[in-house]
Amino acid sequence: MAVYALTGISLVSLLSFGYLSWDWMKPGLVADVATGPMEKSLPPAFARPPHIIFILTDDQGYHDVGYHGSDIQTPTLDRLAAEGVKLENYYIQPICTPSRSQLITGRYQIHTGLQHSIIRPRQPNCLPLDQVTLPQKLQEAGYSTHMVGKWHLGFYKKECLPTRRGFDTFLGSLTGNVDYYTYDNCDGPGVCGYDLHEGENVAWDQSGKYSTFLYAQRVNKILASHSPKEPIFIYVAFQAVHTPLQSPKEYIYRYRSMGNVARRKYAAMVTCMDEAVKNITWALKKYGYYDNSVIVFSTDNGGQTFSGGSNWPLRGRKGTYWEGGVRGIGFVHSPLIKRKRRTSWALVHITDWYPTLVSLARGNLSNVPGLDGYNVWPAISEGKESPRTEILHNIDPLYNHAKYGSLEDGFGIWNTAVQASIRVGEWKLLTGDPGYSDWIPPQTLTNFPGSWWNLERLTDGLRKSVWLFNITADPYERYDLSDQRPDVVRALLTRLVYYNQTAIPVRYPAENPRAHPDFNGGAWGPWASEDDVEEWEGGGREPPKSRGKKKKCKICKLRSFFRKLNTRLMSNRI
Repeated sequence: MAVYALTGISLVSLLSFGYLSWDWMKPGLVADVATGPMEKSLPPAFARPPHIIFILTDDQGYHDVGYHGSDIQTPTLDRLAAEGVKLENYYIQPICTPSRSQLITGRYQIHTGLQHSIIRPRQPNCLPLDQVTLPQKLQEAGYSTHMVGKWHLGFYKKECLPTRRGFDTFLGSLTGNVDYYTYDNCDGPGVCGYDLHEGENVAWDQSGKYSTFLYAQRVNKILASHSPKEPIFIYVAFQAVHTPLQSPKEYIYRYRSMGNVARRKYAAMVTCMDEAVKNITWALKKYGYYDNSVIVFSTDNGGQTFSGGSNWPLRGRKGTYWEGGVRGIGFVHSPLIKRKRRTSWALVHITDWYPTLVSLARGNLSNVPGLDGYNVWPAISEGKESPRTEILHNIDPLYNHAKYGSLEDGFGIWNTAVQASIRVGEWKLLTGDPGYSDWIPPQTLTNFPGSWWNLERLTDGLRKSVWLFNITADPYERYDLSDQRPDVVRALLTRLVYYNQTAIPVRYPAENPRAHPDFNGGAWGPWASEDDVEEWEGGGREPPKSRGKKKKCKICKLRSFFRKLNTRLMSNRI
């Protein structure tokens, strides 16, 4: 409980004064959602704006870093974290698109219409174009901006592409997952295409290069060609360690003693990514950026346990609102930090990077009101109290409703069948179906026998739709207090009601067959014409099922043959 002093006002203390006397519908009671605190806590006066390197990994589990006791070797991440500030009360979202959208916009999913699932490759959907993005704000502040890696924020029209959303350059994939060597991605049987892009063009010539190495090399090239006298922002969104589980053979050999094959391949990918981070750090020093740089490391969601990841000892996995799905690995490494070499328990959320980094860059936040993020640099650099005291994990009205949830169970103010989760102070509330709820140890054995955590799952939650945890005292979510503390449950449900009133409609359009790569020369990319977009967005008509004949390029069949051949050759490295 002593740790909690760093995270803000305790909800218990508020309740002790009688929460019914407070207006819980006001956004400013626990967190100033409407205006945010970025103007209250200005960044330190650096000699010049710092270079910012933001590294985001994909599907890396909470347990899968050396300093969390993992059996996976991550010497670079361990060293950078040890010399900087480890964020041990850091939250992300449970799946890819939501975390990326909140990083780029500084807003909760409910405020961008992306509160349900991910953006699928064939959906006419992308990050709302009315949102001013983080790289756009940094461009305004005089930064050169570059993105390397996975986008996954939509691409159905050119206006959605990274180079139209604030990045000067882009090398990476547009969809959610691709082959690490061939860059092929299949969105269902027979719906396959190439997905590696340089700017707004397909990068056919880069096929065959392992993506983790390719992306690190690109960062090196960017730093080598830029002047350290001019501020630069590089967003490195590694594909690693998302499936497919692929790694150069020499990295797998290090983990040959691991009996679980998936874990062995996954561990190799993590270590390979760690070395890529080492190369990026080396380049920062070699080319004169390091002394005036801020390196932020973050995972995008919890690890996928059946693909080798581990969130132990947290509950749940990727795609769930248990801690294993939303508590991330995070740290900041910078010579500019005032209090280095420590662990911070300040409450931080992925939306906070937007105002924090723009403030560090001396950018202007006055024209982006309503951010859900907070400037947490004083908490990180100086050890001050975090301005954040609550987190809306999400409200998803489209997710399958819990069978046993009801408005009655929600005190008549909230339908507990709806999937939602919120944290206020030390309390965390979940309603609806939070997702797979096991506690899963690292997969170090070849086969798992029947175990106590499976039994616990069978007897827990079958007829429930509300859970309450004191997450500070019980970070592993073992002791549900919803029956003992109905007062706290009601208070947090009221906060959900408030947030739900600020939500915009969910945008999750039907998939369109015209997005098929065969209509686009064999590659994933923008496919909607300007006329189509005007009609769809103006409500004139629904996206058509298809139009015209497939425009296959003449070499598609030959390219397909070589892809398959290349895949077989590369399989020897796995």
